[in-house]
Amino acid sequence: MSESVKYEQDDGVVTLTLNEPATRNAISPAIVEQLVAHCARINQDMSVRCVVVTGAGEGFSSGGNVKEMRDRIGLFSGTPAEIRRGYLHGIQQIPLAMYDLEVPSIAAVNGHAVGAGCDLSLMCDIRIAADNAEFAESFMRVGLVSGDGGAWFLPRVVGLSRAYEMTFTGNFIKAGQALEWGLVSRVVPKAELLAEARKLARQIAAHPAQSIRMCKKLVRDSGAIGLPTHLEMAAGMQALIQHTADQHEAVTAFLEKRKPVFKGI
Repeated sequence: MSESVKYEQDDGVVTLTLNEPATRNAISPAIVEQLVAHCARINQDMSVRCVVVTGAGEGFSSGGNVKEMRDRIGLFSGTPAEIRRGYLHGIQQIPLAMYDLEVPSIAAVNGHAVGAGCDLSLMCDIRIAADNAEFAESFMRVGLVSGDGGAWFLPRVVGLSRAYEMTFTGNFIKAGQALEWGLVSRVVPKAELLAEARKLARQIAAHPAQSIRMCKKLVRDSGAIGLPTHLEMAAGMQALIQHTADQHEAVTAFLEKRKPVFKGI
């Protein structure tokens, strides 16, 4: 199998690189299949504590393949029933996999993130943009709706008014404006992007593996549940975490003013 999504691990940090630069990393069936498989692999591997998602070449992802839209092939072919099933069992597996990803994820947006590519960046927990990056919820430009979950993620990131503006206009949002809107956490020179993203990932990955995963779940799920349910979940997680060796090591190292040594247990 060709690497449409490269998987590289350095200690506790995995870098997933969309690797179809000839199409500016348009979301192909191979990218879907491999990205979903990598997410499942990461969830099973407790040595992974943070993920960086980026694109090969000059852009993050151009989203859907416009030529395939025109020619009504690939994702855009078939009867309405076939197209529906194509979405459910194809590209819509990405938002489900990214939502279920147990470890924190950082999108290192190295250029244009357009349509489904913009949406993929929104599915990550944190976004860092190169200074040349641009974002566009561009479906209206080709007469489509966001079929990959972007309409669910976008307002949760930038708020409802700005989500509507991006959706209804399809305008490109440059890196500086993306920072102002809270679409990204920071903007860095393009040459420093991956290094900065990995630096942040290493900082996150330095913490106990079980605690990182539970913290992410607690924050992620809090928007979908009431406060009493959230507090019950938090209490249960605290009870579990306080019986892990790594949490005991974290407290001991803090009191002894030394660097902790975690074992993932």
